[in-house]
Amino acid sequence: MKKKLLNILFWSVISAAFIGPGTITTASLAGASHGVSLLWALLFSTLACMVLQEGAARITIASGLTIGEAVTLTFGNQPWMKWLLGGAVIFGCAAYEAGNIVGAISGAGLLLPLPPWVFTLAITGIAAVLLWGGSASSIAKSVGMLVAVMGVAFLYTSFFINESLLAITKGLFIPQIPADDILLVIGLVGTTIVPYNLFLGSGLGKGQQLGEMRLGLIIAIGLGGIVSMAVLLSGTLASLPFSFEGMATVLEKAVGLPGKYLFAVGLFAAGFTSTITAPLASAITAQSIWGKGEKNWEAAGINYRLVWGGILVVGLVFGLLGLRPVPVILLAQAINGVLLPVAATGLLLVLNNTRLMVNHINGPFSNVAGLLIVGVTLFLGIHQVARAIFMAIGYQGSFDSLYFATISLLALLPLIWLGIRIFRR
Repeated sequence: MKKKLLNILFWSVISAAFIGPGTITTASLAGASHGVSLLWALLFSTLACMVLQEGAARITIASGLTIGEAVTLTFGNQPWMKWLLGGAVIFGCAAYEAGNIVGAISGAGLLLPLPPWVFTLAITGIAAVLLWGGSASSIAKSVGMLVAVMGVAFLYTSFFINESLLAITKGLFIPQIPADDILLVIGLVGTTIVPYNLFLGSGLGKGQQLGEMRLGLIIAIGLGGIVSMAVLLSGTLASLPFSFEGMATVLEKAVGLPGKYLFAVGLFAAGFTSTITAPLASAITAQSIWGKGEKNWEAAGINYRLVWGGILVVGLVFGLLGLRPVPVILLAQAINGVLLPVAATGLLLVLNNTRLMVNHINGPFSNVAGLLIVGVTLFLGIHQVARAIFMAIGYQGSFDSLYFATISLLALLPLIWLGIRIFRR
């Protein structure tokens, strides 16, 4: 029993990594704007996160390789594939970092009446020192306990909502996509299935047993999904227009004055830990894909530090611009939701490489689940991008983004399936 508990705690870093300012913002906003009707997006993304993270960890357990090394072995030393996969993840990290800094500033601002630029310089400066010294991971885990406490407060608050059990059940199992708010749906998916977490999960899988890994992942990610849903349910108590101040008031009414400070401290802690983990994950991703065995790509190497430093600068710039936090954070999650199909497709093809996976190759269930994940995320992403393009050019025809996304999906999924068949030969 003790061993199983330790294993769950070991894998809880994955769920802790996706419960950041993005989850708090998108889930709360979804509840405030649409009630419980978007719970299905969190249920889908939680289950999809389990599938993809299990696959990422299984690659390392089966082959002893990181995802970057596995991609190189699967596709050969093809620069375009490395840049496609690595670029998608690192660009996503940059988008997350903008939201992380803004989220941390917002949490700190609820506690202390100081100018945002002061918090921005302090947060990025401390993060840079920790990343340079190599102690970032341990600090992030320690501060992450504050996020867990905030999660408990959200769970408690969710019991005070006015929604019926029937409405919650419908919201969980009957998908609804608001025509004017698909960006929020993509954000809910993108904030739960974090592409850079695939590289983190791959690294954690080293030396693990397959059964222990699966049990730990399912429970840890499941708990993270429950907290995300509790945030959405708590958001139904908030009024529009949505704001962090409004959510702090919601928790204050539910658990008393400590609720307000739990939210503020938790939001700051979520943003601060993610401010560290996003640059770190981008450097690990780049190292995995481009820097095997090269000194410049070691933790103290110039290339490694340039990558995490560049991501940190992105966050610094967005923090100093003084932009409204909620739109920035929502956009960051949506960008990752659009980029997610690229990472998921690459992972799916690697998992069907018979030379690499041998006895741990994807089975029929895993392939169907993987194609479903790629299909849903592709549909949402294409739908949103096409809708934005049609609006930009003033297109008024009947061939709207919904039809375009459907036709594109029907064309792309057979190509992905063909790729799976080729790698399984």
